[in-house]
Amino acid sequence: MARGPQRDRGGRDREERDSEFTDKLVHINRVAKVVKGGKRFGFAALVVVGDLKGRVGFGHGKAREVPEAIRKATEAAKRNLLRVPLRDARTLHHDTVGRHGSGKVIVRSAPAGTGIIAGGAMRAVFEMVGVHDVVAKSMGSTNPYNVVRATFDALKLQENPRGVAARRNKKVSDIVSRRRDGSAIDAGAEA
Repeated sequence: MARGPQRDRGGRDREERDSEFTDKLVHINRVAKVVKGGKRFGFAALVVVGDLKGRVGFGHGKAREVPEAIRKATEAAKRNLLRVPLRDARTLHHDTVGRHGSGKVIVRSAPAGTGIIAGGAMRAVFEMVGVHDVVAKSMGSTNPYNVVRATFDALKLQENPRGVAARRNKKVSDIVSRRRDGSAIDAGAEA
């Protein structure tokens, strides 16, 4: 009898954790396998999930039906989460370059009101992270898988000024005294 409530509670916790994430389908690919009777179709899905507060992940799923491929990709994305430090909960702390294969992306922080200036696959990643102002450029590969992986590479390189200051034994105000856009940073407001 004790097993029932434990299972229910575990299921509810999982549902609550899953409900905090939103997902976005980036790309769906139909593949055909030629067999004796004709063609068998399968589907591959690329999905990005995030909590819109700095956590994001991507996943890839393959199945014979589209909904099943999307479900598999979403589960894979939730197992592969990355925390991205955000400045003022709206943009990135600094500019970075990410690479994967022949794909290269340049990601730049932007002043308030800029919006998300990025193409297709990168836009989905930034929306799921919760970034509101960013300028990004994708070069090289246009394959959505490579672009998403390169974007994640760039996001992994993002550092919080507080962590940099601690590592260098300095004050946050010494690390970031004045930003390019002219806004001074408050050490207490930095998260």
